[in-house]
Amino acid sequence: MKRALTLICVLFLFACAKPAFKDEFESDKPWIEQLTQLPAYPDEKNLMAFDAGAVSGNKYFVDTTSIKIGEDGVIRFSLIIKSSAGALNVSYEGIRCATRERKVYALGRNDKTWTQPRVSEWQKLDFVRQFYAQRELSKNIFCPHQQIVSTTEEAIQALKVGMHRNIFR
Repeated sequence: MKRALTLICVLFLFACAKPAFKDEFESDKPWIEQLTQLPAYPDEKNLMAFDAGAVSGNKYFVDTTSIKIGEDGVIRFSLIIKSSAGALNVSYEGIRCATRERKVYALGRNDKTWTQPRVSEWQKLDFVRQFYAQRELSKNIFCPHQQIVSTTEEAIQALKVGMHRNIFR
């Protein structure tokens, strides 16, 4: 009888035990890029300059009205690069802060419309030497410590100051 009672208690304890903990954190889920809607073509009155370093004589701008922070962890914006000769390169890009990658969604045309780029894939910022502007935006303005800014206002404030408040130089 004592043995049967012990067996019943043990079975009861197993039945009451919680199921094994299953680790289902965000990092285990596959990343899914959200669909992107193109903004209006950049207007000069909305451009904010930033310093991408002394490596080139180009001037760099972001259209502040185009900045969008996606639920997928990507900050999207219009980037304008003006050469010393006055030529403009306009693009709508995204930076994925967690992986330090960038993607071009659209290129600006002379008639102030967008066109699809030939290649629109995620590229590591560290592997392409010419990504001066994108590296600066990622490292010091939009993605301090590889964490995306919380709001568009926070991104604009970091652009105004030239670096995010969490970056110490």
